[in-house]
Amino acid sequence: MPINIPDSLPASRILEQENIFVMNEARAVHQDIRPLRIAILNLMPKKIETETQLLRLLSNSPLQVDVELLLTATHASKNTPTEHLLKFYKTFDDIKDQRFDGLIITGAPVEQMRFEEVDYWPELCDIMQWSKTNVYSTFHICWGAQAGLYYHYGINKHPLESKMFGIFHHHNICPKHLLMRGFDEVFVAPHSRHTGISQEDITSEPRLELLSYSDVAGPYLIASRDNRQIFVTGHSEYDRDTLQREYTRDIDKGLAIDVPVNYFPDDDPSRTAPYQWRSHAHLLYSNWLNYFVYQSTPFDLGQL
Repeated sequence: MPINIPDSLPASRILEQENIFVMNEARAVHQDIRPLRIAILNLMPKKIETETQLLRLLSNSPLQVDVELLLTATHASKNTPTEHLLKFYKTFDDIKDQRFDGLIITGAPVEQMRFEEVDYWPELCDIMQWSKTNVYSTFHICWGAQAGLYYHYGINKHPLESKMFGIFHHHNICPKHLLMRGFDEVFVAPHSRHTGISQEDITSEPRLELLSYSDVAGPYLIASRDNRQIFVTGHSEYDRDTLQREYTRDIDKGLAIDVPVNYFPDDDPSRTAPYQWRSHAHLLYSNWLNYFVYQSTPFDLGQL
């Protein structure tokens, strides 16, 4: 899906070098179609890295997507240049009177804290409440998925004995669900988190449907019965080297961290990890955009 983003956004140059279709603003205004409006609430510390990963997955299909980058007003980002944030990001107050076809809520490195201890939790709750009336479908990632399950359904996370860290195999248990269309029966995806969600909590909630799980990593893809809420407990958007950089960062900090599972060949950190999850990552996002946003959202967003 060609994405309409500012020409000067760093992701634009990176994606064009990867031969990914990025539509410039001048071309976008001459297309006689209603573009999909997708907001990305970026809670990750390294926002440029995360926005590039997500924009890559929102690209390369025939429809135009207009992307709005959001950050929380109640938390100061320390890992992204202030100039970048001021130029490309808006806050909830800037867009709360608008409507969007889709919203992506990213993960955040706060999963070991109680939700209520996170400084921007009240603001995030306001955004999730607003999304019920102003967004057609919301896509939650990792901690964002845990936050959404807690806020919307009262399902809490639980601490893990050790970090869920690596590439894990997942079962496609609802192959006829539109989100799973084209998925293999078994596929891999990255996880990087210290907390998890109980599979029993998901299956006992009648408003939710478990679509995919891992014998090791637990529930992976979850959808509300009306498909307005999608939850992904892992990080399909990760680059080839994201887990490697996280591993090196923790080693450099002197933290006790195991080598990522099923990641490095022969568990040797000096070797390049194969990119095993890219095709299913693209499929996941294209299925969401097609079946739960484009095919379902009203042409007039005022009807939401």
